Amino acid sequence: MPAVGQRYNVNQYSVNYLLGLIETGQIAIPEIQRPFVWNAAKVRNLMDSLYQGYPIGYLIGWKNPDVRLKDGSLSNGKLILIDGQQRITAMMAALAGRTVTSKSYRPTRIRIAFHPLEERFEVYNSAIAKNHEWIPDISHLFGSSGDLFKLVRAYCEKNPEAEEGQVFAALSSLKSITNHHVGFIELSHDLDIETVTEIFIRVNSAGVTLNQADFAMSKISVNETYGGNSLRKGIDYFCQLAVHPAMFETIKRDESFGTSEYFAKIAWLKNEAEYLWDPSYTDVLRVAFTSEFRRGRLSDLVALLSGRNFDTRTYEEAIVEDSFARLKHGFLTFANESRFKDLMMIIRSAGFVDPGMIGSSNAIVFAYILYHLLKKRDVHHGDVHKYVRRWFVMSLLTARHSGSFETRFEQDARNLMEGDPLAYIDQVFAGELSDAFWSVVLPQRLVSSSGNNQYFHIFKAAQVWAHDRGFLSSDIDVETLVKIKSDVHHIFPKAYLQKHGYVQAQYNQIANYAIAQSEINVRISNKEPAAYMEEVRAQVTNGTKVYGSIASPEQLAGNLWQNCIPDMVFTATSDDYPAFLHQRRKLMASKIRSYFEGLA
Repeated sequence: MPAVGQRYNVNQYSVNYLLGLIETGQIAIPEIQRPFVWNAAKVRNLMDSLYQGYPIGYLIGWKNPDVRLKDGSLSNGKLILIDGQQRITAMMAALAGRTVTSKSYRPTRIRIAFHPLEERFEVYNSAIAKNHEWIPDISHLFGSSGDLFKLVRAYCEKNPEAEEGQVFAALSSLKSITNHHVGFIELSHDLDIETVTEIFIRVNSAGVTLNQADFAMSKISVNETYGGNSLRKGIDYFCQLAVHPAMFETIKRDESFGTSEYFAKIAWLKNEAEYLWDPSYTDVLRVAFTSEFRRGRLSDLVALLSGRNFDTRTYEEAIVEDSFARLKHGFLTFANESRFKDLMMIIRSAGFVDPGMIGSSNAIVFAYILYHLLKKRDVHHGDVHKYVRRWFVMSLLTARHSGSFETRFEQDARNLMEGDPLAYIDQVFAGELSDAFWSVVLPQRLVSSSGNNQYFHIFKAAQVWAHDRGFLSSDIDVETLVKIKSDVHHIFPKAYLQKHGYVQAQYNQIANYAIAQSEINVRISNKEPAAYMEEVRAQVTNGTKVYGSIASPEQLAGNLWQNCIPDMVFTATSDDYPAFLHQRRKLMASKIRSYFEGLA
């Protein structure tokens, strides 16, 4: 087999040159509005590595494939930075003073301070602000007003004991880091996305898979011909407003965006204080792409935005144009106020009333995809609600959208569009949720010591949906307790089980958890169930209220049934704990089954 020729070039570029290429748009990266995941300490360490002359790793770029234009000629694309975005963003933040957006979409300035006498860096803090030995923000050295001699004189005036030559040498070394060189691997323009991904994985020392969502957003942002730059802002700003509606006025001041159709479509978010789901740009891309293209892999989106013809393996301008138009339509459908609010109502109606109850973003992503696909198939509105609600719960119960979920996304989307969509969904329900699942698989999955276990969240949703009361409460329902982040009570108190030799993985079993008022939890304290339940039994006969306001045996029996607590709790001691867990898991699984079937 003949050897394959070299498919990349390796160059050394100065930091200053690279930042210049990015400022002029010759290298494309997601703009600073994209969430920056590094913490300030990592930015500080990067500055120190540059100062010490240490290597900071290669950046990897890929030139857009040549696209066949309508007149038969080829267009040359921009260079996309596919690895090294965090390092470049860190340098722009620390050296150029650019504001970045935190993981929670808050505008953030990362200030890195420098101590010229000790030649060390630190993240700016209040102590540094009061200490004249520190230069509080190194970006001032690199700005247009960063006259080195003036900075040295000003520093020495505040620090008379400092030797001017030493300060000058340190600041000169700091200022020269923009002349330090960084390795840049430029991948050939004729490589397809699959090959680019494989190269990335092999070069990256950690073997981390290429983030295709970042890659796709880069592809979108560099295309001005078909409005990709505006589409990219639409996606980013939607995600920001969903988290921080107060950002509306700032976004409005973006002149290139404030008059666009995207701005008008997302403006409704300014009045929305809270939602169950704050979608990331990855979520937005997945919903828009899969619902429009019936494909699941974001790498396919990158290829289509490049103009890839999957049949001929060539790149065509017509495919670029069509792909951007369809993705735009997918995003505008995603951002539609009526549809987004309708989805939130569907999820809430299934008992998921708190964002912390939704453990899988993929589950809600595909629920929204399903919503759009059923709308495309002209399914009756009532059936859309019913099937999306049940699919969402089913996908959480079965972890359908974990693992190799992109393939599953694509298979489900295509099956929903090719045959009878409701018949297909019913077939999936029957296959995934058999009698064996409810009687064997689900009780086994309830064997967990994690309070954040998805199956416990589903159990809480079932209680919310059924309007159940909290453990030993006559008037406070589970929904209220969940919303105010009330106590998760140990039915067999933790300290009591510890005293009898049980370890954390045993006493923290979710089958030992119940949602309860804080005062009831405190009143039970460390008593064994047999002891405090005897007091509850006395309460409903003599009327002396000790635990909540339950006043009759009928109320008590109903409360225990709602919370899936077996009758053995009245006599249970530490020796009965394993049998109690076994019985309660069966009751919890049975309640979840009744809940799911009742969603129809």
